[in-house]
Amino acid sequence: MPEFSFELNEEQKSVRDWIHGFAQDVMRPAAAEWDEREETPWPIIQEAAKIGLYSLDFYAQQFFDPTGLGIPMTMEELFWGDAGIALSIVGTGLAAVGVLANGTEEQVGTWVPQMYGDANDVKVAAFCSSEPDAGSDVASMRTRAVYDEAKDEWVLNGTKTWATNGGIASVHVVVAVVDPELGSKGHASFIIPPGTPGLSQGQKFQKHGIRASHTAEVVLEDVRVPGDCLLGGKPKLDERLARARERDALSATGAERVKNAAMATFEASRPAVGAMAVGTARAAYEEALEYAKTRTQFGRPIIDNQGVAFQLADMRTQIDAARLLVWRASWMAAAGRPFTAAEGSMSKLYASETAKKVTAQAIQILGGNGYTREYPVERMHRDSAIYTIFEGTSEIQRLVIARTLSGMPIR
Repeated sequence: MPEFSFELNEEQKSVRDWIHGFAQDVMRPAAAEWDEREETPWPIIQEAAKIGLYSLDFYAQQFFDPTGLGIPMTMEELFWGDAGIALSIVGTGLAAVGVLANGTEEQVGTWVPQMYGDANDVKVAAFCSSEPDAGSDVASMRTRAVYDEAKDEWVLNGTKTWATNGGIASVHVVVAVVDPELGSKGHASFIIPPGTPGLSQGQKFQKHGIRASHTAEVVLEDVRVPGDCLLGGKPKLDERLARARERDALSATGAERVKNAAMATFEASRPAVGAMAVGTARAAYEEALEYAKTRTQFGRPIIDNQGVAFQLADMRTQIDAARLLVWRASWMAAAGRPFTAAEGSMSKLYASETAKKVTAQAIQILGGNGYTREYPVERMHRDSAIYTIFEGTSEIQRLVIARTLSGMPIR
């Protein structure tokens, strides 16, 4: 496993520049239009597919980059382009990670390619975990999966919410309760194949930001899937549930350490979300820096005033610090090093809070112009709000960090 380095190698730099070019030439010119339309930018996704940017092969290469920096580098550049369009391009990845984290080799080989389709017929996938009454509180999940042994099928019923690509996806990955008595430890993930009867789109949300990304409810009514659509397989599930019951009997604290299906996915993706936030923050900072150098007031550029210059200095410092936390966590994950201080949550927490703060400062530097849709920092600020909410709120990240550091069941 390579040593941690702050320097990208030549191949990584080449990939970074390639993604940056797509973000600058294709995504940015279309960003305002798709934000206003609040629709999935299928033409942009298809353009990404044509050049290989939206493909299983590309994301597999980045995912298995031995340095761990392939995914965060990709996310930062795409979200520098535009967060809404970028999430439409990478949203499938969360479902893919769900399969990679919990599925068998056969399931990975069967379902992940179907999530992307091909350049002539692009597809998207959805990861469905949150529910109307169970967001951060995963133990309150209500969606049930019941095994029909006679038919070797699982029957799913419930409603999922806040699902990126929910309802329009070719493949849905759904987290459901299989043993209610075990709380969050009694969850499992299921593949819902294309065209499965009983799955439908519920409400499509009109959002504050990331409006080019489709977010909706997913309704499951007596959805039947074959037994082999249980990620990991039933023997593995039965073994995990048995261990959880034993630990529940021995120690409640010990049982809390048993991973559940949703958390395995989120743990793998938190540094990537931090990288998304870094990309948005960096984009807003660059807009503010350029504006401050060219905007004149009282006969001089506004960057000539300490009140503006110091803000920009703080913005750049915070962005670089956030990136380093993301890179550290990503490298640790690739190297197989445990997050003994919740480094994954640290990276997501700091980067997401930085994005909200930096984009707000960018608006302040642009003044009245920053508050209008004529300048992109207004959209970037709206987009940044999601980073402290999805895939674990900032409060949940702090809870994870505090529990990890203290070893106590802090509530």
